[in-house]
Amino acid sequence: MAEPPLHVEIFSGARGVQLGQQTINVIAGNQYVFDGGGDLIARLNPIPDASHTRDRKTSPPDSACFPGTREGVITEITTWANAVDSEPGTEDREIGTTISALVVYTPTPHIYWLHGFAGCGKSAVSLKISDIFEESGRLLASYFFFRNAGDRSTMKRFAATLANQLASALPAAVPFIETALRADPGLLNNCVSLTRQLERLVYKPFQAVMAGNILEEALTKGPFIIVIDGLDECEDRQGVEEFIDQMLDFFEEHPNTPLRIFIASRVEQHIRERLETDGVRLGDLNRHSPHKDIEKFLQVSFQKVAKRDRVIRTYVQARGAWPTRLDMNKLILHINGSFVLASSMFKYIVQPATAEDPLSPMERLPLTLNMNGLDGLYAQTLALSQHIPHFRNVTSTIALLKEPLPIVDIADLLGIEAFEVVRVLLYLQAIIHVPGTDDEADELS
Repeated sequence: MAEPPLHVEIFSGARGVQLGQQTINVIAGNQYVFDGGGDLIARLNPIPDASHTRDRKTSPPDSACFPGTREGVITEITTWANAVDSEPGTEDREIGTTISALVVYTPTPHIYWLHGFAGCGKSAVSLKISDIFEESGRLLASYFFFRNAGDRSTMKRFAATLANQLASALPAAVPFIETALRADPGLLNNCVSLTRQLERLVYKPFQAVMAGNILEEALTKGPFIIVIDGLDECEDRQGVEEFIDQMLDFFEEHPNTPLRIFIASRVEQHIRERLETDGVRLGDLNRHSPHKDIEKFLQVSFQKVAKRDRVIRTYVQARGAWPTRLDMNKLILHINGSFVLASSMFKYIVQPATAEDPLSPMERLPLTLNMNGLDGLYAQTLALSQHIPHFRNVTSTIALLKEPLPIVDIADLLGIEAFEVVRVLLYLQAIIHVPGTDDEADELS
Protein backbone atom coordinates (compact mmCIF):
# COMPACT_ATOMS: atom_id res chain seq x y z
CA MET A 1 0.00 0.00 0.00
CA ALA A 2 1.43 3.36 -1.02
CA GLU A 3 2.21 5.79 1.75
CA PRO A 4 0.11 8.97 1.84
CA PRO A 5 1.92 12.13 0.75
CA LEU A 6 3.88 13.95 3.44
CA HIS A 7 1.74 16.59 5.13
CA VAL A 8 3.66 19.35 6.86
CA GLU A 9 2.08 21.69 9.40
CA ILE A 10 4.18 24.52 10.79
CA PHE A 11 2.89 26.94 13.45
CA SER A 12 -0.48 25.12 13.35
CA GLY A 13 -3.28 27.35 14.70
CA ALA A 14 -1.04 30.40 14.93
CA ARG A 15 -2.34 33.81 13.82
CA GLY A 16 -0.50 36.87 12.61
CA VAL A 17 2.74 35.00 11.85
CA GLN A 18 4.97 36.78 9.33
CA LEU A 19 7.92 34.89 7.82
CA GLY A 20 9.13 37.37 5.22
CA GLN A 21 11.83 35.94 2.92
CA GLN A 22 12.71 32.96 5.08
CA THR A 23 13.47 29.38 4.13
CA ILE A 24 12.18 26.24 5.81
CA ASN A 25 14.00 23.01 4.93
CA VAL A 26 12.20 19.71 5.55
CA ILE A 27 14.86 17.29 6.79
CA ALA A 28 12.75 14.26 7.70
CA GLY A 29 9.19 13.31 8.48
CA ASN A 30 9.11 15.05 11.83
CA GLN A 31 12.16 17.32 11.81
CA TYR A 32 12.35 20.87 10.48
CA VAL A 33 15.15 23.36 10.37
CA PHE A 34 14.31 27.02 10.14
CA ASP A 35 16.83 29.27 8.45
CA GLY A 36 16.65 32.99 7.89
CA GLY A 37 20.22 33.36 6.68
CA GLY A 38 19.52 34.00 3.00
CA ASP A 39 20.97 32.40 -0.06
CA LEU A 40 23.57 29.74 0.76
CA ILE A 41 25.04 29.78 -2.75
CA ALA A 42 25.66 33.52 -2.55
CA ARG A 43 27.44 33.12 0.76
CA LEU A 44 29.59 30.22 -0.38
CA ASN A 45 30.40 31.92 -3.68
CA PRO A 46 31.52 28.68 -5.37
CA ILE A 47 33.55 28.54 -8.59
CA PRO A 48 30.91 27.94 -11.28
CA ASP A 49 33.21 26.31 -13.85
CA ALA A 50 35.15 23.90 -11.64
CA SER A 51 32.87 20.85 -11.83
CA HIS A 52 32.45 18.15 -14.48
CA THR A 53 29.31 19.91 -15.75
CA ARG A 54 31.22 23.01 -16.91
CA ASP A 55 31.40 24.02 -20.56
CA ARG A 56 34.69 22.33 -21.45
CA LYS A 57 35.10 24.43 -24.59
CA THR A 58 35.39 27.60 -22.53
CA SER A 59 36.77 26.07 -19.31
CA PRO A 60 39.47 23.48 -20.07
CA PRO A 61 40.52 20.78 -19.90
CA ASP A 62 38.36 19.75 -22.84
CA SER A 63 38.90 16.04 -22.32
CA ALA A 64 36.40 13.21 -22.63
CA CYS A 65 36.74 9.48 -23.15
CA PHE A 66 36.13 8.51 -26.75
CA PRO A 67 33.20 6.03 -26.87
CA GLY A 68 34.36 2.50 -26.21
CA THR A 69 37.77 3.47 -24.83
CA ARG A 70 39.35 3.31 -21.36
CA GLU A 71 36.95 0.53 -20.37
CA GLY A 72 39.53 -1.43 -18.36
CA VAL A 73 40.59 1.38 -16.05
CA ILE A 74 37.00 2.62 -15.66
CA THR A 75 35.91 -0.86 -14.57
CA GLU A 76 38.78 -0.99 -12.08
CA ILE A 77 37.81 2.38 -10.57
CA THR A 78 34.08 1.66 -10.37
CA THR A 79 34.80 -1.70 -8.73
CA TRP A 80 36.85 0.10 -6.08
CA ALA A 81 34.13 2.73 -5.58
CA ASN A 82 31.38 0.11 -5.32
CA ALA A 83 33.14 -2.12 -2.82
CA VAL A 84 31.45 -2.30 0.58
CA ASP A 85 33.71 -3.55 3.36
CA SER A 86 32.53 -6.18 5.75
CA GLU A 87 33.67 -6.73 9.29
CA PRO A 88 36.31 -9.43 9.82
CA GLY A 89 34.73 -12.87 9.80
CA THR A 90 31.69 -11.89 7.74
CA GLU A 91 30.92 -11.92 4.04
CA ASP A 92 32.66 -9.35 1.86
CA ARG A 93 30.66 -7.95 -1.02
CA GLU A 94 30.53 -5.47 -3.84
CA ILE A 95 27.45 -3.57 -5.02
CA GLY A 96 25.58 -5.89 -7.38
CA THR A 97 27.86 -8.93 -6.78
CA THR A 98 28.59 -11.44 -4.05
CA ILE A 99 31.85 -13.11 -3.05
CA SER A 100 31.05 -16.40 -1.36
CA ALA A 101 34.04 -16.64 0.94
CA LEU A 102 36.21 -14.16 2.77
CA VAL A 103 39.81 -15.31 2.89
CA VAL A 104 41.62 -12.20 4.13
CA TYR A 105 40.03 -9.08 5.53
CA THR A 106 41.49 -6.18 3.53
CA PRO A 107 39.45 -2.99 3.91
CA THR A 108 39.01 -0.99 0.73
CA PRO A 109 41.12 2.18 0.73
CA HIS A 110 38.97 5.31 0.81
CA ILE A 111 41.26 7.05 -1.69
CA TYR A 112 42.07 6.07 -5.27
CA TRP A 113 44.89 8.07 -6.87
CA LEU A 114 45.15 7.66 -10.65
CA HIS A 115 48.48 8.88 -12.00
CA GLY A 116 50.23 8.96 -15.37
CA PHE A 117 52.27 11.23 -17.60
CA ALA A 118 50.88 14.50 -18.97
CA GLY A 119 48.50 13.96 -21.85
CA CYS A 120 47.70 10.30 -21.15
CA GLY A 121 43.99 10.97 -20.52
CA LYS A 122 43.57 11.34 -16.75
CA SER A 123 41.05 14.22 -17.05
CA ALA A 124 38.96 12.25 -19.51
CA VAL A 125 38.74 9.37 -17.03
CA SER A 126 37.79 11.82 -14.24
CA LEU A 127 34.94 13.15 -16.36
CA LYS A 128 33.68 9.64 -17.09
CA ILE A 129 33.80 8.62 -13.42
CA SER A 130 31.91 11.82 -12.49
CA ASP A 131 29.22 11.07 -15.06
CA ILE A 132 28.83 7.46 -13.93
CA PHE A 133 28.31 8.29 -10.26
CA GLU A 134 26.18 11.35 -10.92
CA GLU A 135 23.81 9.07 -12.80
CA SER A 136 23.68 6.63 -9.89
CA GLY A 137 23.07 9.46 -7.39
CA ARG A 138 26.33 8.94 -5.50
CA LEU A 139 28.48 11.84 -6.73
CA LEU A 140 28.94 14.34 -3.90
CA ALA A 141 31.18 16.76 -5.79
CA SER A 142 33.69 17.10 -8.61
CA TYR A 143 36.49 19.62 -8.93
CA PHE A 144 38.81 20.11 -11.91
CA PHE A 145 41.92 22.15 -11.20
CA PHE A 146 43.56 23.91 -14.16
CA ARG A 147 46.82 25.82 -14.23
CA ASN A 148 46.64 29.58 -14.91
CA ALA A 149 42.84 29.55 -14.59
CA GLY A 150 42.34 32.02 -11.74
CA ASP A 151 40.93 30.49 -8.57
CA ARG A 152 40.75 27.07 -10.24
CA SER A 153 44.52 26.93 -9.94
CA THR A 154 44.52 27.63 -6.18
CA MET A 155 42.84 26.34 -3.01
CA LYS A 156 41.14 29.65 -2.19
CA ARG A 157 37.57 28.57 -3.02
CA PHE A 158 38.07 24.82 -3.04
CA ALA A 159 36.24 24.06 0.22
CA ALA A 160 33.36 26.44 -0.54
CA THR A 161 32.89 24.94 -4.01
CA LEU A 162 32.82 21.39 -2.64
CA ALA A 163 30.37 22.47 0.08
CA ASN A 164 28.04 23.99 -2.49
CA GLN A 165 27.98 20.77 -4.49
CA LEU A 166 27.53 18.74 -1.31
CA ALA A 167 24.47 20.84 -0.48
CA SER A 168 23.04 20.14 -3.93
CA ALA A 169 23.75 16.41 -3.84
CA LEU A 170 22.57 15.98 -0.22
CA PRO A 171 20.02 18.71 0.66
CA ALA A 172 19.96 17.37 4.21
CA ALA A 173 23.49 18.79 4.60
CA VAL A 174 22.29 22.38 4.04
CA PRO A 175 21.36 23.20 7.66
CA PHE A 176 24.71 21.86 8.92
CA ILE A 177 26.63 23.99 6.44
CA GLU A 178 24.54 27.03 7.35
CA THR A 179 25.12 26.37 11.05
CA ALA A 180 28.88 26.30 10.44
CA LEU A 181 28.72 29.65 8.62
CA ARG A 182 26.62 31.24 11.35
CA ALA A 183 28.90 29.95 14.09
CA ASP A 184 31.99 31.24 12.28
CA PRO A 185 31.07 34.20 10.01
CA GLY A 186 34.68 34.53 8.84
CA LEU A 187 35.04 30.88 7.87
CA LEU A 188 35.35 31.65 4.16
CA ASN A 189 38.06 34.28 4.56
CA ASN A 190 41.35 33.50 2.86
CA CYS A 191 43.15 33.79 6.20
CA VAL A 192 41.26 30.76 7.55
CA SER A 193 43.08 27.47 7.09
CA LEU A 194 41.94 25.05 4.40
CA THR A 195 41.81 22.31 7.04
CA ARG A 196 39.25 24.24 9.10
CA GLN A 197 37.15 25.11 6.04
CA LEU A 198 37.00 21.51 4.81
CA GLU A 199 36.26 20.20 8.29
CA ARG A 200 33.38 22.62 8.96
CA LEU A 201 31.90 22.80 5.44
CA VAL A 202 32.44 19.32 3.99
CA TYR A 203 33.52 16.56 6.35
CA LYS A 204 31.38 17.37 9.41
CA PRO A 205 28.18 18.16 7.45
CA PHE A 206 28.57 14.87 5.56
CA GLN A 207 29.07 12.96 8.80
CA ALA A 208 26.05 14.66 10.36
CA VAL A 209 23.84 13.61 7.47
CA MET A 210 25.18 10.05 7.56
CA ALA A 211 24.34 9.87 11.25
CA GLY A 212 20.67 10.24 10.32
CA ASN A 213 18.22 8.02 8.48
CA ILE A 214 20.02 8.43 5.16
CA LEU A 215 22.91 6.19 6.26
CA GLU A 216 20.95 2.98 5.60
CA GLU A 217 20.06 4.20 2.11
CA ALA A 218 23.69 5.18 1.47
CA LEU A 219 24.94 1.75 2.43
CA THR A 220 22.39 0.15 0.11
CA LYS A 221 23.39 2.29 -2.87
CA GLY A 222 27.10 2.23 -2.09
CA PRO A 223 29.54 4.85 -0.78
CA PHE A 224 29.38 8.42 -2.02
CA ILE A 225 32.29 9.74 -4.07
CA ILE A 226 34.17 13.00 -4.61
CA VAL A 227 36.16 13.37 -7.84
CA ILE A 228 39.19 15.68 -7.92
CA ASP A 229 41.14 16.14 -11.14
CA GLY A 230 44.46 17.83 -11.85
CA LEU A 231 45.64 18.34 -8.29
CA ASP A 232 49.12 18.80 -9.78
CA GLU A 233 47.72 21.82 -11.67
CA CYS A 234 47.13 23.60 -8.34
CA GLU A 235 49.76 26.29 -7.79
CA ASP A 236 49.22 26.27 -4.00
CA ARG A 237 51.76 23.60 -3.05
CA GLN A 238 51.23 24.06 0.69
CA GLY A 239 47.46 23.87 0.25
CA VAL A 240 47.76 20.59 -1.66
CA GLU A 241 49.86 19.07 1.10
CA GLU A 242 47.41 20.33 3.73
CA PHE A 243 44.47 18.82 1.85
CA ILE A 244 46.17 15.43 1.49
CA ASP A 245 47.25 15.26 5.13
CA GLN A 246 43.78 16.14 6.39
CA MET A 247 42.12 13.65 4.03
CA LEU A 248 44.37 10.82 5.23
CA ASP A 249 43.84 11.75 8.89
CA PHE A 250 40.06 11.95 8.44
CA PHE A 251 39.73 8.45 7.01
CA GLU A 252 42.12 7.03 9.60
CA GLU A 253 39.96 8.48 12.38
CA HIS A 254 36.65 7.57 10.66
CA PRO A 255 37.29 4.33 8.76
CA ASN A 256 33.59 3.45 8.44
CA THR A 257 32.61 6.68 6.67
CA PRO A 258 30.75 5.75 3.43
CA LEU A 259 32.82 8.11 1.31
CA ARG A 260 35.40 7.57 -1.43
CA ILE A 261 37.70 10.21 -2.92
CA PHE A 262 39.01 9.70 -6.46
CA ILE A 263 41.99 11.85 -7.47
CA ALA A 264 43.55 11.99 -10.94
CA SER A 265 46.91 13.72 -10.89
CA ARG A 266 50.59 13.25 -11.51
CA VAL A 267 52.38 12.24 -8.30
CA GLU A 268 54.88 15.00 -7.72
CA GLN A 269 57.87 14.45 -5.47
CA HIS A 270 56.65 16.61 -2.60
CA ILE A 271 53.55 14.44 -2.11
CA ARG A 272 54.81 11.00 -3.16
CA GLU A 273 55.86 9.90 0.33
CA ARG A 274 52.47 10.94 1.76
CA LEU A 275 50.75 8.36 -0.45
CA GLU A 276 52.78 5.38 0.75
CA THR A 277 50.02 4.17 3.05
CA ASP A 278 47.36 1.47 3.10
CA GLY A 279 44.74 4.21 2.96
CA VAL A 280 45.54 5.01 -0.69
CA ARG A 281 45.21 2.82 -3.76
CA LEU A 282 47.56 3.99 -6.52
CA GLY A 283 46.51 3.33 -10.10
CA ASP A 284 48.91 3.78 -13.01
CA LEU A 285 47.01 4.83 -16.12
CA ASN A 286 50.05 3.95 -18.22
CA ARG A 287 49.63 0.33 -17.13
CA HIS A 288 46.38 0.19 -19.09
CA SER A 289 47.78 0.04 -22.63
CA PRO A 290 46.18 2.89 -24.59
CA HIS A 291 47.26 1.75 -28.05
CA LYS A 292 43.97 0.00 -28.88
CA ASP A 293 42.01 2.99 -27.60
CA ILE A 294 44.10 5.42 -29.66
CA GLU A 295 43.66 3.20 -32.70
CA LYS A 296 39.89 3.27 -32.25
CA PHE A 297 39.92 7.07 -31.85
CA LEU A 298 42.00 7.55 -35.03
CA GLN A 299 40.00 5.07 -37.12
CA VAL A 300 36.64 6.61 -36.27
CA SER A 301 37.97 10.18 -36.59
CA PHE A 302 39.51 9.56 -40.02
CA GLN A 303 36.32 7.85 -41.19
CA LYS A 304 34.23 10.84 -40.10
CA VAL A 305 36.45 13.42 -41.79
CA ALA A 306 36.51 11.34 -45.00
CA LYS A 307 32.73 11.63 -45.26
CA ARG A 308 32.87 15.43 -45.40
CA ASP A 309 36.22 15.95 -47.17
CA ARG A 310 35.90 15.51 -50.93
CA VAL A 311 39.66 15.34 -51.47
CA ILE A 312 39.98 12.37 -49.09
CA ARG A 313 36.92 10.65 -50.57
CA THR A 314 38.32 10.96 -54.09
CA TYR A 315 41.71 9.67 -52.96
CA VAL A 316 40.13 6.64 -51.27
CA GLN A 317 38.07 5.83 -54.36
CA ALA A 318 41.21 5.86 -56.50
CA ARG A 319 43.81 4.37 -54.10
CA GLY A 320 41.84 2.41 -51.53
CA ALA A 321 41.74 2.75 -47.75
CA TRP A 322 43.47 5.73 -46.14
CA PRO A 323 45.32 5.80 -43.86
CA THR A 324 46.70 2.38 -44.76
CA ARG A 325 47.17 -0.23 -42.06
CA LEU A 326 50.93 0.37 -42.22
CA ASP A 327 50.48 4.16 -41.88
CA MET A 328 48.09 3.70 -38.98
CA ASN A 329 50.48 1.38 -37.14
CA LYS A 330 53.36 3.82 -37.61
CA LEU A 331 51.23 6.72 -36.38
CA ILE A 332 50.08 4.82 -33.27
CA LEU A 333 53.65 3.86 -32.39
CA HIS A 334 54.80 7.43 -32.93
CA ILE A 335 52.06 8.81 -30.68
CA ASN A 336 53.30 6.48 -27.93
CA GLY A 337 50.22 6.49 -25.71
CA SER A 338 49.58 10.24 -25.57
CA PHE A 339 45.96 11.15 -26.24
CA VAL A 340 46.91 14.83 -26.37
CA LEU A 341 49.43 14.10 -29.12
CA ALA A 342 46.94 11.86 -30.95
CA SER A 343 44.30 14.61 -30.96
CA SER A 344 46.77 17.34 -31.95
CA MET A 345 48.34 15.33 -34.77
CA PHE A 346 44.94 14.37 -36.14
CA LYS A 347 43.91 18.04 -36.23
CA TYR A 348 47.15 18.93 -38.02
CA ILE A 349 46.75 16.18 -40.62
CA VAL A 350 43.16 17.04 -41.59
CA GLN A 351 43.23 20.84 -41.27
CA PRO A 352 42.10 22.66 -44.45
CA ALA A 353 44.75 23.57 -47.01
CA THR A 354 45.73 27.23 -47.36
CA ALA A 355 47.81 29.23 -49.80
CA GLU A 356 50.70 29.14 -47.36
CA ASP A 357 50.24 25.45 -46.51
CA PRO A 358 48.63 23.79 -49.54
CA LEU A 359 49.41 20.22 -48.46
CA SER A 360 46.65 17.63 -48.51
CA PRO A 361 45.96 15.33 -45.52
CA MET A 362 47.65 12.48 -47.41
CA GLU A 363 50.81 14.58 -47.73
CA ARG A 364 50.73 15.77 -44.12
CA LEU A 365 50.47 12.33 -42.56
CA PRO A 366 54.08 11.28 -43.46
CA LEU A 367 55.31 14.60 -42.06
CA THR A 368 53.81 13.84 -38.63
CA LEU A 369 55.87 10.65 -38.45
CA ASN A 370 59.03 12.75 -38.58
CA MET A 371 57.91 15.15 -35.88
CA ASN A 372 59.47 14.93 -32.44
CA GLY A 373 56.26 14.60 -30.48
CA LEU A 374 54.47 17.78 -29.47
CA ASP A 375 57.68 19.79 -29.85
CA GLY A 376 57.87 18.86 -33.51
CA LEU A 377 54.19 19.55 -34.06
CA TYR A 378 54.50 22.97 -32.42
CA ALA A 379 57.58 23.82 -34.48
CA GLN A 380 55.94 22.76 -37.76
CA THR A 381 52.71 24.63 -37.06
CA LEU A 382 54.43 27.81 -35.93
CA ALA A 383 56.85 27.78 -38.86
CA LEU A 384 53.98 27.69 -41.35
CA SER A 385 52.22 30.61 -39.65
CA GLN A 386 54.99 33.18 -39.19
CA HIS A 387 54.04 35.14 -42.33
CA ILE A 388 50.65 36.18 -40.90
CA PRO A 389 50.43 39.83 -39.79
CA HIS A 390 50.82 40.27 -36.00
CA PHE A 391 51.84 36.60 -35.62
CA ARG A 392 54.75 37.24 -33.27
CA ASN A 393 52.89 39.75 -31.11
CA VAL A 394 49.83 37.52 -30.71
CA THR A 395 51.74 34.29 -29.99
CA SER A 396 54.22 35.89 -27.60
CA THR A 397 51.37 37.61 -25.73
CA ILE A 398 49.50 34.32 -25.28
CA ALA A 399 52.69 32.57 -24.13
CA LEU A 400 53.52 35.25 -21.56
CA LEU A 401 50.05 35.76 -20.09
CA LYS A 402 49.70 34.58 -16.51
CA GLU A 403 46.01 33.89 -17.14
CA PRO A 404 44.24 33.39 -20.49
CA LEU A 405 42.56 36.44 -22.02
CA PRO A 406 39.59 36.64 -24.40
CA ILE A 407 40.35 37.51 -28.02
CA VAL A 408 38.90 41.01 -27.69
CA ASP A 409 41.17 41.74 -24.72
CA ILE A 410 44.26 40.51 -26.56
CA ALA A 411 43.30 42.76 -29.46
CA ASP A 412 42.88 45.76 -27.13
CA LEU A 413 46.21 44.99 -25.46
CA LEU A 414 48.02 44.95 -28.82
CA GLY A 415 46.06 47.81 -30.34
CA ILE A 416 44.74 45.73 -33.25
CA GLU A 417 41.35 44.45 -34.40
CA ALA A 418 39.86 41.26 -32.97
CA PHE A 419 39.62 39.72 -36.46
CA GLU A 420 43.41 40.08 -36.81
CA VAL A 421 43.91 38.01 -33.65
CA VAL A 422 41.41 35.41 -34.90
CA ARG A 423 43.26 35.16 -38.22
CA VAL A 424 46.45 34.21 -36.39
CA LEU A 425 44.71 31.72 -34.09
CA LEU A 426 42.93 29.89 -36.89
CA TYR A 427 46.30 28.93 -38.35
CA LEU A 428 47.25 27.44 -34.97
CA GLN A 429 44.19 25.27 -34.32
CA ALA A 430 46.28 22.09 -34.16
CA ILE A 431 48.10 23.35 -31.06
CA ILE A 432 45.79 25.95 -29.50
CA HIS A 433 42.20 25.91 -28.33
CA VAL A 434 40.38 28.64 -30.27
CA PRO A 435 37.26 29.74 -28.35
CA GLY A 436 33.88 29.81 -29.99
CA THR A 437 33.36 33.53 -29.34
CA ASP A 438 35.66 36.53 -29.11
CA ASP A 439 34.72 37.03 -25.45
CA GLU A 440 36.13 33.65 -24.32
CA ALA A 441 39.74 32.95 -23.39
CA ASP A 442 42.03 30.82 -25.56
CA GLU A 443 44.41 28.14 -24.26
CA LEU A 444 47.56 26.48 -25.51
CA SER A 445 47.07 22.73 -25.94
